Amino acid sequence: GIAGTPDGKGYWEVGSDGGVFAFGDATFHGSMGAKPLNQPVTGLASDPATGGYWMVGADGGVFAFDAPFYGSRGAAGGPDHFFAITATRGGAGYLLGAQHDA
Repeated sequence: GIAGTPDGKGYWEVGSDGGVFAFGDATFHGSMGAKPLNQPVTGLASDPATGGYWMVGADGGVFAFDAPFYGSRGAAGGPDHFFAITATRGGAGYLLGAQHDA
């Protein structure tokens, strides 16, 4: 996954292991790298309010770094595969993109 900073002068990249790489004026706020995950990380979104970021795993687990945690679908079960996360337009939350694997 990849996400730009709110001012557009930097970006973060995240690997499937949860490792985060910051470029330009993006600040590193932490990562899930070298930590056990139930599923690989599949997406990253920046929080325009705090300058932090969220990550989502394939199981819907959300990880917040210097950004508020609003909940996740991790451990909820079900046939969904989560592949994306994005901040809401107002910056007061996030939306998860999922594919239903029936």
